[in-house]
Amino acid sequence: MIIGIGTDLANIDRIAGTLERFGDRFRNRVFTETEQRKAERRRDVAGTYAKRWAAKEACSKALGTGLRMGIAWKDMSVRNLRTGQPVMEVTGWAKARLEELTPPGHEAIIHVTLTDDHPWAQATVLIEARPK
Repeated sequence: MIIGIGTDLANIDRIAGTLERFGDRFRNRVFTETEQRKAERRRDVAGTYAKRWAAKEACSKALGTGLRMGIAWKDMSVRNLRTGQPVMEVTGWAKARLEELTPPGHEAIIHVTLTDDHPWAQATVLIEARPK
């Protein structure tokens, strides 16, 4: 059963400008160390950050809150499996909200997909509740 869905579109040039203007202050406020390591290794640094920005926005929408009600940027984190598939991990308030949304006897699975085509980065997050 689907318990949440969210999508977001981010402008890569806008993220590049924010990175240029605020640098580590922006990186450290929004992105986990794992996300920063991934982005800084890539040829398209701004595009990688933009996709993760969009994923966090999409996840917050799928949780039914947007970025309000105490959810923090770093409560949502994108990492990649060995296959390259992105996965969303939640901690803190986002994890608590996910547990609140998940019906008894079910486990929550967060699906995420990322794409970009300059100047746009897009993410979709779908939260599924599966019977245990």
